[in-house]
Amino acid sequence: MTLRALLRLALMALWLALCVAIHLPVRAFGPSPWPRRLLRGIGWIAGARVTSIGPKPAERTLIVANHVSWLDIPMLAGATDCAFVAKDGLRGHPIMHWLCEQNGTVFVDRDRRGSVGDQIAQMEAAIRSHKPLCLFPEGTVSDGTCLLPFRSSLLKIAEDPAHPLTVQPVAIDYHGDAPEFGWPAGETGQANFLRLLGRKGKVAVTLKFLDPLAPGQDRKALAAQPHHEIASS
Repeated sequence: MTLRALLRLALMALWLALCVAIHLPVRAFGPSPWPRRLLRGIGWIAGARVTSIGPKPAERTLIVANHVSWLDIPMLAGATDCAFVAKDGLRGHPIMHWLCEQNGTVFVDRDRRGSVGDQIAQMEAAIRSHKPLCLFPEGTVSDGTCLLPFRSSLLKIAEDPAHPLTVQPVAIDYHGDAPEFGWPAGETGQANFLRLLGRKGKVAVTLKFLDPLAPGQDRKALAAQPHHEIASS
């Protein structure tokens, strides 16, 4: 571990302790802004300098974004106060699981087709809260060199005309630095995390909030259109 990574880890730990200490009493009186502030600070400490362009998501919005790095999560949460749909593998990490819960994370198992109905029910419950909900339909982070195909199964949540739901694509643009921040084959999650923390300097990232999609489309279209628009942005 480099000295720079160690210093950033120490700053993150101090920021986490401060945010949790304030969040715990604040949440007793209503929605707490501190999970968002925690995540925005984590991204800043890691060196991300974020610019947002385009219309920000409103309530009852499902954000559909490309997924380059773990940094996408603090950056998007800091910009929108969104919750996330995440793999249920995080349940094996008690501290990370608790922190994700504080931000309203919906845990899913993408490989169990029979569980899609339950997962959509969980997403519907989450999206009725005050937060937008973010889905990474690639299903994983990429190596930063290409946009992977979008899975459409969980986009079924937006097909129901009786419960209108806005789907808004967001393109996360690392301006040519995406391969450095992606997750190459063979690299462990811990190694990727520490490598990025040890990186010199800062990285400029633009969150491009694209126009919401027209309602009434099926899940295949709701996967294909954002994929095209994000790839073209």
